[in-house]
Amino acid sequence: MTSKLKLLVATSAVTAAMLGANPAFAAGTTAGDAITNNVTVNYQVGGVSQTAETDSDTFTVDRKLDLTVSEANGAAQSVTPGQTAGAPNPAFLTYTVTNDSNDVVDFELSAAQQTTGAATPFSGTDDFDVTGLQIFVESGATPGYQPAEDTATFIDELAEDANATVYVVGDIPLGLATGDAAGITLTATIKEGATGGSLGGDYTVNAGANTEDGTGAASNIDNVYVNASASDTDNFVISAANVSVVKSSTVLWDPVNGSSNPKSIPGAVIEYCIAVTNATGSATATSVSISDDISALDLSFYATAPVSGPATIPTANGVVSALACDGSGTNADASGLGESGGIISGNLGDVAAGATETLLFRATVD
Repeated sequence: MTSKLKLLVATSAVTAAMLGANPAFAAGTTAGDAITNNVTVNYQVGGVSQTAETDSDTFTVDRKLDLTVSEANGAAQSVTPGQTAGAPNPAFLTYTVTNDSNDVVDFELSAAQQTTGAATPFSGTDDFDVTGLQIFVESGATPGYQPAEDTATFIDELAEDANATVYVVGDIPLGLATGDAAGITLTATIKEGATGGSLGGDYTVNAGANTEDGTGAASNIDNVYVNASASDTDNFVISAANVSVVKSSTVLWDPVNGSSNPKSIPGAVIEYCIAVTNATGSATATSVSISDDISALDLSFYATAPVSGPATIPTANGVVSALACDGSGTNADASGLGESGGIISGNLGDVAAGATETLLFRATVD
C-alpha cells in the first residue's frame, strides 16, 4: 500500500476525543493560570488499532481588571452642625469597594464634593461643602470608622472577589439647618497588585504577546480593562436643633401694694422666666446651659424674703427649672441650678423637638 493510500485509510478511520470540546471560558480564572487542552487521535489500519497520536495546547489566562464601588447604607448619613472627623463622634460616609478582577490588585482612592445645587442621592440637593475631607480604609476589627484603628489611605492587595470598606470623613460646618445636604463621590482606581505595603502603579494594556501558542509563559499575560475606575455618591444630611429663647419678667410683689397689682418700684420682687423651645422636627438639643448675669444691674438676687411687709410676700425659691413659665411640669434632667456673685446659671439637660423647658429665678429692684 502506498503511503498516500495508507494516509487515506488512516484518515477514513480517524475518531477524535478532545478534552474541552466546548469553549473554555476563563472569566473567573486567576490571571497567570495556565490552561492546557490535550487531544488524542485514535485510528486503525486494516482493522488494526494503531498507536494513538496526542498533542496539547497551553495558554495563560490574561488579567481582567474590573471593580465595583457602592455606598454601603442605602440612606443619607445624619450629622449635626459642628460635628468633626475626630473622636468620639466622627462624621463619616461608608462605601464598599469590590475587586471584580481575576487577580490581586491595589486601589487608589479619591473623594470629591458635589456641585452646589446638584441632586444628592437621598436628600434633595447639595447645599454645603464638608471641610477637611479624608479617606480611610477599614483595617480594625470594629465596624464603623475608628480614628485610632482605620488609618490606611489606599486599598492594598485586595484579593479577587473580595471587598473592602472605605470611609470618607470630614468636618461639618456650623450654621446649617435641618435637611441641608452635602454629596460626596468616592472614586476607586485600579493599580498594580503584588507590591504589598505600597500603592502599585498603572497596569500596561496590550503589552504582552499572548498568542496562545502553547508557551504558557507568565510574561505573556495581557491586561484587559473592563473598568479602570468606578465611583458612587453618598451624602450627609443635617439634623440640627432649632432653638429659640424668650426671656420674660413678672412683678410678683412690691412693698406698697403687696401682691395686689404690684409695681416695679424699689424693693419689688420680680420673677424672670427664660424659656427655651426646640422646634418640632428638629434634632434634640443637648446640654442646654443658661447663664444670666445681673451683677451690673439695679437688681439683687432674691435669696431671702423680707421679714415684714404687706401680705403674701413671695417665697425665695432660688433657681428652679420647669416646663412652663408658671412653674408647672418637672424638668427631670435639669442640673447645676444656682446663683453666684449675681450670675444665675443652670443646665436644662436635653430639650427634645417640640418641647419647651424653662429656668426661673427671682430678683428685687434695688
